[in-house]
Amino acid sequence: MAVYTEVSEDEAGALLQALGLGELTSLRGIEGGIENTNYFATSTQGEWVLTLFERLTHAQLPFYLHLMKHLAQHGVPVPEPQAKAAGVRIKAGEDEILHTVCGKPAAVVNRLRGKSELAPGPTHCAAVGDMLARAHLAARGYERRQPNLRGLAWWNETVPVILPHLDESQAALIRAELAYQNHIAASSAYAALPRGAVHADLFRDNVMFEGTAEQPVLSGFFDFYFAGVDTWLFDLAVTLNDWAIDLPTGTTDAARTQALLNAYQAVRPLTDAERRLLPAMLRAGALRFWVSRLWDFHLPREASMLKAHDPTHFERVLRQRVAAPLLA
Repeated sequence: MAVYTEVSEDEAGALLQALGLGELTSLRGIEGGIENTNYFATSTQGEWVLTLFERLTHAQLPFYLHLMKHLAQHGVPVPEPQAKAAGVRIKAGEDEILHTVCGKPAAVVNRLRGKSELAPGPTHCAAVGDMLARAHLAARGYERRQPNLRGLAWWNETVPVILPHLDESQAALIRAELAYQNHIAASSAYAALPRGAVHADLFRDNVMFEGTAEQPVLSGFFDFYFAGVDTWLFDLAVTLNDWAIDLPTGTTDAARTQALLNAYQAVRPLTDAERRLLPAMLRAGALRFWVSRLWDFHLPREASMLKAHDPTHFERVLRQRVAAPLLA
């Protein structure tokens, strides 16, 4: 959620009016994140988030936006893309919920209530596990298809680009893990994993809570712009790798892990193939974010409000997942 493209109040206001969302009263850039330009936009009718997509194209975006719309309409608390008002012309490349601002694809969604919990306990993790399983089941009826653009094919393309920036130990680890993940992906057990549309980036800062620390209420998932069709197990592994580890060391937190897994399985029990491959997918999730953070750190783009994440964090997580596999 950096700001790469400066949006004027006139431009933002014109879009809100085209969506029938009232008059703009304030516009503020959002810090954090690395992929898109985001603003908080307040209007006479409510609180909104305006996103300009810096890498994704008009052709790619309907998958993400209509997934959010689908989940919202099936009871999953996610930001709902706002549609153009009746009579507003839909330009080439757009649809009713995909717009254009400053020449970039754009969307406006309702702003979720609450705040992110960056130091979650087991109760927070249980809420996340429950809602993640519900989101997976709700997405079964979603018919659009787009691969996970940060999946194995992207790892295979990107690792050679970042290898020159690594020391000998890091290079050996990333080569070995990439070979292992290619082996797993070619297996019959992997082919048997249930799959569908997944979030693929459900970190602590992409979930909102209301209530108290003792009795939190999950008010929403957001930032679906890494979503794609992948295995549900990979999505669960990515989530566990953030919500259920000790951040300084990357080690597993047993209580949070069990809370998240138990809540998930109370809604959607894991299959035998998923239980067998959970350790491998936890490694895959760590590799995916180590690779992307190395790429963003060593090959950064310019942005007016950009904070690159530390790539060594997911190196630690990967080493821990290799050394101490988690069994479901």
